[in-house]
Amino acid sequence: MLTVSAFIKKMPKDISCHQFCKGATEAIRRRYVKSLLPHLAEHPEDRLTASVVVFSRLRREIWMIGDCQCLVGDQFFDNPKPYEAELAQHRADIIVASSEYQQWLVHPSDSVSVCCQKISDAAREAIIPRMLETMQHQNNGYSVVDGFPVDKRHIRLIPLDFQSWHIVLASDGYPFLCPTLAESEARLTEQREKDPLNIGPAFMATKAFIPGNNSFDDRAYISFSV
Repeated sequence: MLTVSAFIKKMPKDISCHQFCKGATEAIRRRYVKSLLPHLAEHPEDRLTASVVVFSRLRREIWMIGDCQCLVGDQFFDNPKPYEAELAQHRADIIVASSEYQQWLVHPSDSVSVCCQKISDAAREAIIPRMLETMQHQNNGYSVVDGFPVDKRHIRLIPLDFQSWHIVLASDGYPFLCPTLAESEARLTEQREKDPLNIGPAFMATKAFIPGNNSFDDRAYISFSV
């Protein structure tokens, strides 16, 4: 994240999406020890990896590289990883089928937080092999910035006309993206209170809220008008 951020601060204002991907990729690649490149080519799960959403004011474009999300006016856009929904559903099925969860439903003597601690880690561990398998498609089935050529087929580019727009760019740590940060944080809090396991039906994820944490994933949010 810091490497890509540093590149963005220095890149020319008229840069194209293609040029951005090339420059950000080179910035990450310079961080690798050259002797590790053959290993990293075969093992995407070991690469430095970032998802990025960029607004080019000069080009009136939004570039979505990886699993990020945005609002343009009241229209929502995302660019999720393939298999993410499938993995989240599989994790949810494991939790719901677990004896601990079924026992908690019948006798909810434990708090939901205790229930989380008992079964969430096991369900997460169960889907990790499949998650690692899907990473083999990194920049060969879905796009990220990771020091290897970006799979341009899976960049989502959103062109804007010249009317006024309110734009929100965010990471995927917000289960419900809203026009203001306060609203987005409130919906996140509501999700944590109602479904800390993130097993649906309103929202599912490949991991739960950790007791004591106010989020289940990284959060980045910016809102502006153009």
